Amino acid sequence: MKKGEIWVIDSGDSNGHEQSGIRPAIVFSGVVAGLVMVVSLTSNSRALRFAHTVQITPTASNGLTAPSIALVFQLRAIDVKRLEKKIGSLTVGELKLINREIKKMLRI
Repeated sequence: MKKGEIWVIDSGDSNGHEQSGIRPAIVFSGVVAGLVMVVSLTSNSRALRFAHTVQITPTASNGLTAPSIALVFQLRAIDVKRLEKKIGSLTVGELKLINREIKKMLRI
């Protein structure tokens, strides 16, 4: 798995406002100690009201079936065992948008 790939993940149970269940997510790091950083995706367009989100249009290369919102503010580490199936990859431009939002969010 590589940065910018979109995988279907099983994020398991959640607490409060965390994303849960089986959903697409963007891999945002290499594997470290059996973990990988991911940004969950949602098809709920209302999520755009939150800061640190990026809209992704479905294409043949990214494998998405609906317009999706990258929930950058929910960047998290998950065990690689939660990665179920690679469905596609982001474009360089989309990855730059996500990088920019992460830098703004972390103030780096």
